[in-house]
Amino acid sequence: MEVVGEFLGLETDVGLWKYFRRHGPSWFPQLGSRPPLAQQAAHLGVIKQRLHQQLLIDWGAVTNPIRRVDGCPRPVGVLPRAPQCRWFPEGADFGYCAAKKQSDYGLHGHRMITVDGVITAWTVTPVAGDEREALWDLTEGVHGWVIGDKGYLGAFLQAELATVGIDRQTPLRANMTDPRPSWAVRQLTSTRRRVETVIGQLSEPFHFEKIRARDVGYLTSRIARKVLAHTLGIFMNRPVGRSDLQFEGLIA
Repeated sequence: MEVVGEFLGLETDVGLWKYFRRHGPSWFPQLGSRPPLAQQAAHLGVIKQRLHQQLLIDWGAVTNPIRRVDGCPRPVGVLPRAPQCRWFPEGADFGYCAAKKQSDYGLHGHRMITVDGVITAWTVTPVAGDEREALWDLTEGVHGWVIGDKGYLGAFLQAELATVGIDRQTPLRANMTDPRPSWAVRQLTSTRRRVETVIGQLSEPFHFEKIRARDVGYLTSRIARKVLAHTLGIFMNRPVGRSDLQFEGLIA
């Protein structure tokens, strides 16, 4: 129900409950009221993460030698009301999104994606935190290239990652000399564009940037729901010869 709901753009438990109560009573005759559904969905957070990890193992995605890491803001409230917001008191903070040229109050979501578009890891940090610190949560067991934007620059970080078999690759600033061959730089650009497609899908229809949770347990379960749905979409596309990231019309 949760996975299908994500493909249908049902971002809230209320919307999910109303849809299946109206369209699936014969499939779910004991659906009951909305609060138990929300609680059961939250309790299944660990199961959703395990299902996702098993799919990655079955596909060999855990050994993919090229990954892309990126992040996006996850606002937890309207900016003018931020001082009164009591959600995530230990993690929510003020920050600025350069891509959208706007300030946010909330958290920052990070995800690691293969060049095929498969999400292999994710984490959430305070929005004002250093993006580079999140890399350690995402790269456990990873070897090979990890491609990021300029926010992941840093000679010390690059040296530390190299000790565990990770070659971090990022664009350089305008005042820096790039010693890499032109073909490698082009490959970086091509890979980044591929991942931007996945980021767009997570935003629509999966609404990855919206919290819809008031504590860490519900937040973790909601993100696990979206990541699992995206991964299962690829899983369903491959046997029938569809493009991995062609989700339109997958569920009608």
